[in-house]
Amino acid sequence: MKIKAKAKKADKQVLVDSLREKLGTASALYYTDFTGLNVKRMTELRRRLRRVGVEYVVIKNTLAIRAVNESGLVSQRLKGPTGIVVAKDAVAGAKVLTEFAKEFDSKPAIKGGLFDGQHIDLDQVKKLANMPTREQLLSELGATMQAPLGQFVGALNGLLTTFVGALDALKVQKEAA
Repeated sequence: MKIKAKAKKADKQVLVDSLREKLGTASALYYTDFTGLNVKRMTELRRRLRRVGVEYVVIKNTLAIRAVNESGLVSQRLKGPTGIVVAKDAVAGAKVLTEFAKEFDSKPAIKGGLFDGQHIDLDQVKKLANMPTREQLLSELGATMQAPLGQFVGALNGLLTTFVGALDALKVQKEAA
């Protein structure tokens, strides 16, 4: 009997350690209640999350809280069945999660989470989901940085055209004289 109890405890510690490692690279965690999702929908959710580099973990609440607390974060109390979305890209994870919930009758229900070590609620997760992705922000930044350079090149081209026109006029004037 004692050997089984130790094996169980060791297995649980392996789960906690595994989740703690994943949390070390995550920028956000979202807690969800997956009640009402069948296997097909759960598989679809995991597939969509995996496409954007996000992982969905189902683990007992006590073990999840232990892993979160051991990683240096402070977790909120979790009740009921809980799935944890471990996201390196907080916006992409929030987008997939909220879009999926819209499609399937608010399932999984978002309980809240942690973003940069701070507790967030459902409204804050939705705000994150409405933000542009990292790629969109980088492309907007590139366009913003490119605009003044484009204007500068246009101004230089205009000066060059004026200079060439002046040289042509000078050439015509000298030929006429």
